[in-house]
Amino acid sequence: MKTVTVSAAFIPLVDAAPLIVAEEMGFAEAEGLTLDLVRAPSWSSVRDMLSFGRVDAAHLLSPVPVAMALGLGGVAGGISAVEVLSVNGNVVGVSQSLADRLRGNGYGFDFRDARAAGEALAVAAEGPLRVGVPFPFSMHAELLHYWFDAVGLAGDNAPEIHTIPPPLMADALGAGEIDAFCVGEPWGSMAVENGFGELLLPGTAIWGFAPEKVLAVRTDWAETEPHLLGRLMRAVWRSGQWLAKPESRITAAEILSRSQYLDVPAEVIDRALTGTLTISPRGDQRQVDRFLEFHAGAATFPWRSQAAWIANRIALRSGLDPARAIEAGKTVFRTDLYRRELKAAGAVLPGASEKLEGAIRHTTAVASETGRLFLEPDAFFDDAIFDPTGT
Repeated sequence: MKTVTVSAAFIPLVDAAPLIVAEEMGFAEAEGLTLDLVRAPSWSSVRDMLSFGRVDAAHLLSPVPVAMALGLGGVAGGISAVEVLSVNGNVVGVSQSLADRLRGNGYGFDFRDARAAGEALAVAAEGPLRVGVPFPFSMHAELLHYWFDAVGLAGDNAPEIHTIPPPLMADALGAGEIDAFCVGEPWGSMAVENGFGELLLPGTAIWGFAPEKVLAVRTDWAETEPHLLGRLMRAVWRSGQWLAKPESRITAAEILSRSQYLDVPAEVIDRALTGTLTISPRGDQRQVDRFLEFHAGAATFPWRSQAAWIANRIALRSGLDPARAIEAGKTVFRTDLYRRELKAAGAVLPGASEKLEGAIRHTTAVASETGRLFLEPDAFFDDAIFDPTGT
């Protein structure tokens, strides 16, 4: 069958799986597409390749299109987040010396209580911590800032944030360039594998259902190539549906481990897919429910309220007007395109495009256009609830 080639940039992370699997398992071909997957060295390069037309689509940090809509980041041009690729999947890690101080102070690394972990970290820190994140406009940075503000790691004691590409994060920790990090898998686990540090928290302990990566396209491309966009979205959506099945994990880990993709052992990748994380070089393990989600709970739906939360956080930190930022941010999470292109594919569509973020404590049935939809817990660690309407 003759196919049309669509190019897509990605960073070597487990949460790039929906794009990679779409090509490798034939979901793209079933839509008449061949995905030309371009492995990029950094998030700034992914953003630039997409913005300047080097690629048609990208595996992109969810805050980047929002930041661009707010005029931040130094690159102009409209980018739309048409689908969420993954929810959660980040880990917070610390150097071995910092882990030893935490343990010496009696902290038990329970991997669940973000407030207790933050307070223990504030006590163990010897001066401002140097913390690595993959990009200034990233869910990693937003989660950390939100967490730090609530646990006393602010003001004169505020950590210094350093930008380090994900594949280099473990080496930066091992070289003593940073004391801690927040990064997507498998690079937190690789820091443990190499004996450089320990994992302190999963990102889910800070926000239970955070949109991590999005399928991003140029807004003008979405308008001029609607048929290609729909085919791409359906292929990626079906890929995420396949990834969510437990029986798919072994195959997915093997595919992702290949040299052209992540180039790390499949057994390390499997930790993120199963949520069974090895948190220390001694082999201590923790099980994290919904550590990385590709499908369940409307995981792929680009909630405008999630974009609003991101925009509000960026605005508060950047001195922008929050109300204006929220309205601008909402425009780039394209619920309209998601509904248009995925309804026929069988996606269960929420009855609304916004919700109170942080309000769901248990798996909850909600109104949907078709079928039955259950949303998963999305609580913030401090029990805050974000109303995207500002009321």
